[in-house]
Amino acid sequence: MSKIKLIATATFGLEAVVKREVESLGFTDIEVENGKVIFSANVEDIPKANLWLRTADRVLLLLGEFKVLSFEELYEKTKALPWEEWISEDGEFTVTGKSIKSTLYSVPDCQSIVKKAVVDKMKSKYKTEWFKETGAKYTIQVALLKDIATLTIDTSGTGLHKRGYREEAVEAPLKETLAAALVQLSFWSHDRVLLDPFCGSGTIAIEAAMIGKNIAPGLNRKFASEEWDRIPKEAWKQAKVEAFKAIKHDRELMIYASDKDKKAIDVAKENAFKAGVDDCIDFKVRKFSIINIKNRYGVIITNPPYGERIGEKREVEDLYKQMGREFKNLRTWSKYIITSDENFERLYGKKASKRRKLYNGRIKVDYYQYFGPRPNKA
Repeated sequence: MSKIKLIATATFGLEAVVKREVESLGFTDIEVENGKVIFSANVEDIPKANLWLRTADRVLLLLGEFKVLSFEELYEKTKALPWEEWISEDGEFTVTGKSIKSTLYSVPDCQSIVKKAVVDKMKSKYKTEWFKETGAKYTIQVALLKDIATLTIDTSGTGLHKRGYREEAVEAPLKETLAAALVQLSFWSHDRVLLDPFCGSGTIAIEAAMIGKNIAPGLNRKFASEEWDRIPKEAWKQAKVEAFKAIKHDRELMIYASDKDKKAIDVAKENAFKAGVDDCIDFKVRKFSIINIKNRYGVIITNPPYGERIGEKREVEDLYKQMGREFKNLRTWSKYIITSDENFERLYGKKASKRRKLYNGRIKVDYYQYFGPRPNKA
């Protein structure tokens, strides 16, 4: 088996969560940088990484990394990389790019140079001047940071947050990858109650159910590298079979999700059905103030309204105060709340046990974590 380097890209603030996932999948030689986790793998591991990583944005194949100060240097060093080992003769490939604090700051020029270098390498390999580009798709990225060029091929295709179960979203959607991270950063486990009183389209509850049932997040979707000749079809088949066998069908979960918007709950139920977890989430249309769960030790994970629009701010501030009053009665519960409001703790009436800076799309948010006592083992 030939060793390769893979990069699991991560939203700012989630690198440590992605690293833990990479470790749990058995990968080694792990390095963490801003926005990415680099690790060693075999070619046959690409399916496993794509199927199982819940909080990463994409899985990229690292082709090369080098210092570059001129277009001539970029062309020669790019051409020297083994593109022909990955891209088939009829492969359709595009080049994307970005440049930060680098001598070569023109992204379109860098993309053109890399495209020409790859084409010339392919011409040399396949002894042809023209390519049909009717086969598998390959997205090459040239990323320049402080004059270091990183050349990768995207193995995922569509971002990993696209699980295949959510086709429409209500207002203020939460990315599936971030929702999974919120669950993994909490004290929730499959034998504890989970409540999301502002569930919207159900993303937090669904991601928690998939974690609780050990359902691989990528089981219901396709990946760009499934069509690559370099990865044996048998590797994809085996990875999927193993993922199906790993599902904990008999594990019972106690997950409750509610929202005052009936349309949101209808969407959430449909999403849960598509994700295969509709049988373990209790969805209800109800206002936030109605919390009637008798379990002593539970976990609340929620993404309440942010009040980004003019006219909503006062309403949201009142809601946060109400949350503080309602949650105060759940003394043995742990509460996890994500919001962009910098004044949340003051409005809620209590300082968080821990506060973590994250991003929901382009919105800077904080994850306020209020730790309850450990459940009595008896």
